[in-house]
Amino acid sequence: MNLAEGVQIVSFGLLTIMMLAAALGVVLLENIVYSAFLLGGVFMSMAGLYLLLNADFVAAAQVLIYVGSVNVLILFGIMLVNKRESFKTLPNAWIRKASTALVCGGLFALLSTMVLSTPWGAGMAVSVPTTESSIVIIGQHFFSDFLLPFELASVFLLMAMVGAIVLARRDFIPELPPEEPIQTPGWTLQERPRELLSVSSQKSSSEG
Repeated sequence: MNLAEGVQIVSFGLLTIMMLAAALGVVLLENIVYSAFLLGGVFMSMAGLYLLLNADFVAAAQVLIYVGSVNVLILFGIMLVNKRESFKTLPNAWIRKASTALVCGGLFALLSTMVLSTPWGAGMAVSVPTTESSIVIIGQHFFSDFLLPFELASVFLLMAMVGAIVLARRDFIPELPPEEPIQTPGWTLQERPRELLSVSSQKSSSEG
């Protein structure tokens, strides 16, 4: 084992521990804002694992899409909707918790069996030829062969964003415009209210 392989193994172990700890925090913490921030940590750890697998484009897409878009959208949704209300205790909540723990334990056992039964060292001796970066190849295809679908996708995303804004702002836009009050020009004196005139006349009569 050389230095590069040792660094890869240590990095893999650290990223795995970080991802599992953040995932447990997402599930176990009661504060939903902390869970959303830890979800971003899970996405970042997965991006690091993709980098160890030489999947640079997938790692960049993981950071840009999931961390920069999905996680931020979740945080905005939580901060806009969160009303600091205490959750009511559901009856027979232990049944739900027990069934969830049973399903998670079964999935963990299945994945552990798959990891232990897979011959990971079988393909280590095969030398993988070094090729050009996947980002460069995908970028060349995007701006040459698939330029029109790429631009159409951006237009469709813009249309979806505008439609979402219109639907979100529909409650604030009245269906019928209200009748605008007649505004007096700024250079004319406003008419005094009749109540003030009556009060002033009563005062003058009482003084007289």
